[in-house]
Amino acid sequence: MKKTFLILGTVTLMAFASCNNKNATDKIKAENVEQAAQRDEASRKFAAMSFESTEYDFGTINQGTQVEKIFKFTNTGDAPLIITNATSTCGCTVPEYPKNKPIAPGESGELLVKYNGSGINQITKTVTVSANTVKGSEQIVIRAFVNAGATSPIQQAGH
Repeated sequence: MKKTFLILGTVTLMAFASCNNKNATDKIKAENVEQAAQRDEASRKFAAMSFESTEYDFGTINQGTQVEKIFKFTNTGDAPLIITNATSTCGCTVPEYPKNKPIAPGESGELLVKYNGSGINQITKTVTVSANTVKGSEQIVIRAFVNAGATSPIQQAGH
């Protein structure tokens, strides 16, 4: 019997305590609502990378010939563009990108891709650019036909 009264008393006390605060909306601060609305609006904005070209063919090159290409892009989004990484499908292709430099909406930037001329015959290399875009990454591709044999100096494209 004592247990029944104890359980009934505990349940009654919890019910009264939980209903004690009848108007919880009075505790909401207008400034917090405003800050939350601004934060939510900002989270819907993304950067967007628009490349002038996403592919480039160096044509025929000799094995060991170093070539490079500048890929130009514009931030066509509504938030600053931040490139966090750029990687290639192998070590023979090296991308260089603006590190630690946000690119404002409407501004342009450049991504330099260097290829060391290794391999023979037709090659295709892909560079993946990780950024704060809706897709999270963009891809650019370089191609060349590599002749086995003599080497030549660095060839530059897109300068």
